[in-house]
Amino acid sequence: MKRTALIAALVTALAVALPAGASIPSYKGIVGPGFTISMVSSPKKVGKIKLRIVDKSNAHNFHLTGPGVNVKTSVSAVGLTVFAVTLKKGTYKFVCDPHRFMKGSFTIK
Repeated sequence: MKRTALIAALVTALAVALPAGASIPSYKGIVGPGFTISMVSSPKKVGKIKLRIVDKSNAHNFHLTGPGVNVKTSVSAVGLTVFAVTLKKGTYKFVCDPHRFMKGSFTIK
């Protein structure tokens, strides 16, 4: 009986600790068509995010680097790629590796 009460108390504590509807923010980056690369909206806060990259060309990739982050899509990939990333304070740069003039950045404060 004590075990059942303990388990019930733990489940209740977890339910209170995790707010309903809490979700990881999602941000979208686009590379292509043509020689374009951009973030639709840029993150502003420290924390976990989903980075959704839409690649519209098999001639480009989307490479994001910054404090503790180094993720990239394949050059030949076309379509959607999703990364789970934890952002820290600092500047993050994104670039197309084969075309280094295609670039951008955002800063987390």
